[in-house]
Amino acid sequence: MHGVYSVLPTPFTSTSDIDGPSLRKVVDLAISAKVDGLTILGVTSEVARFTEAERREATDIILGQVNGRVPVVVGTTAEGLRTCIDYTKQAKAAGAARVMISPPRMPKLNSDAVLRHYAAVAEAVDIPIVVQDYPPISGYAMEPWLLARIAREVPAARTIKLEDPPTPFKTSRILAEVKDLQVDIFGGLGGVFLLEELLAGSAGAMTGFAYPEALVEIVSRYKSGDVDGAAEVFYRFVPLMRFEFQEGIGMAIRKEVLRRRGVVADPIVRAPGAKLDANTLAALDRVLRWTARQEGASWISV
Repeated sequence: MHGVYSVLPTPFTSTSDIDGPSLRKVVDLAISAKVDGLTILGVTSEVARFTEAERREATDIILGQVNGRVPVVVGTTAEGLRTCIDYTKQAKAAGAARVMISPPRMPKLNSDAVLRHYAAVAEAVDIPIVVQDYPPISGYAMEPWLLARIAREVPAARTIKLEDPPTPFKTSRILAEVKDLQVDIFGGLGGVFLLEELLAGSAGAMTGFAYPEALVEIVSRYKSGDVDGAAEVFYRFVPLMRFEFQEGIGMAIRKEVLRRRGVVADPIVRAPGAKLDANTLAALDRVLRWTARQEGASWISV
């Protein structure tokens, strides 16, 4: 795996149902931006607020719209091992290329329990695993040595989505411990450390951003050897990345930008998600205008 895997948001209608037409447009936007793949049912997909039926509904809509054009990673994190295995089997049956799994949330979680969790899933289902290192969800911070150990002892789990800052520092430490293995590390966190992660040896980005085109250009330039060009694009977009990645309101901001891009009909975030106020919208207007000036492009939707 390498490049940009766009983590898709889930558009909802005004009655908080999954908005199928908008979701299909989100898929097409990402693919038209030339991403290398999609990631679905992740944190920013609001999957924690899905019913079981909605997990299947969203998966079917997305995979049907993708229609084999790019590989799809499906989130199958669950607190219980049996549930995680069941989600993973469903994802494979639906056509997922890989699954993304965070450690289960449990009292006094330890490294051996985490390792056993990934090993058990890998034994039960023959599909590559993306290990998601995002402590706010799991409640557990995986040290570089543990992620290296998982990669060494669970061959199916040699792709990591790293979202525990400082991610560039952690990336280089993990790669130093697995020099003899092919381990691919992707940055997340809205792309706010993407350039530094690439400099540390990451394979790319697996994250949500309302302008996936920018992430694709940054990674493409960097991988082609144009590091300065990648840096220039990154520095032009990082103010918007930072603004969009605000804790608590980031998804509402991303959906508002996607609404302005004509992709999402309603920027609603499911309760208890936040709704943007006038001050935040004014600040968004400002950062979008600034980004458009830096880009000199009309495709930035102010």
